[in-house]
Amino acid sequence: MKEKESAILARIKAIEERMSEPDFWTNKEKAQEAIKELNDLKAKAAEARAYDRGDAIATIFAGAGGDDAEDFSRILSSMYFKYAERNGWGIKILHKNENDHGGYRNITFEISGKNAYGTLKNESGVHRLVRTSPFSAKKLRHTSFSMVEFIPRIERHEIAIVPNDLKIEFARSSGPGGQNVNKRETAVRIVHLPTNIAVHIDSERSQEQNREKAMEILKGKLFVHTEKEREKEEAGLHVSKTTEAEWGSQIRSYVLHPYKMVKDHRTGVEVRDTDAVLLEGRLDEFIEKERDL
Repeated sequence: MKEKESAILARIKAIEERMSEPDFWTNKEKAQEAIKELNDLKAKAAEARAYDRGDAIATIFAGAGGDDAEDFSRILSSMYFKYAERNGWGIKILHKNENDHGGYRNITFEISGKNAYGTLKNESGVHRLVRTSPFSAKKLRHTSFSMVEFIPRIERHEIAIVPNDLKIEFARSSGPGGQNVNKRETAVRIVHLPTNIAVHIDSERSQEQNREKAMEILKGKLFVHTEKEREKEEAGLHVSKTTEAEWGSQIRSYVLHPYKMVKDHRTGVEVRDTDAVLLEGRLDEFIEKERDL
């Protein structure tokens, strides 16, 4: 993402230098195209910076590994909660699908604070855990995976969505509010049909509030989806690469057995104090290096 931002700024500088040359207006059609490109690039750069400065919404869902993967999703969410608390940021759970052991099949939460998205956006990706499984009677070593996704919080008016592209479903909420809330269908699930991106929210007290929050999150997901497609096109890659196809390419491994180490495979950062990372949310060394990605 940083390379892309640098490329945009370099292109802006190149166009501005070209505009200062005496023959810039010799070909009016090309000059107008250059000015339009310049304005588009400046708007894109400003938009990216604005989202980086704002809140983040995270979704963590369990992959391969059964109960261990769902427990790993719980561990990761707790790790990010600790990191947010240490930064003085607010946390709000928007939806969770919990198993009988307290693990999460999936969980969505909002982290509100200055530069939350810009700080955490490169935490997105597949995370891998290796440990002695607490769910194995024979105490066997087990490997499990969870997917982490961070998106920016986007206001309702900032991205337009065609209503016919949406499938909206309602269900009984499992969120706060007591029995009266749960008797009504306040939970909302929205699917964006062209991309099959889905959002489920049940944290608010009314159907309309949950719908508004779901739309807000959907727009954030679509923003990130569009950015990834654009990057793949620029790199000459196929844009239909799915999350499942990416599942084997973990960005970070947390090894608790037979030795202890957390290693980021993109930056090479290694931390041997696994408790500091997983239990205390001390991610500073990882996140500092991620700024160069």
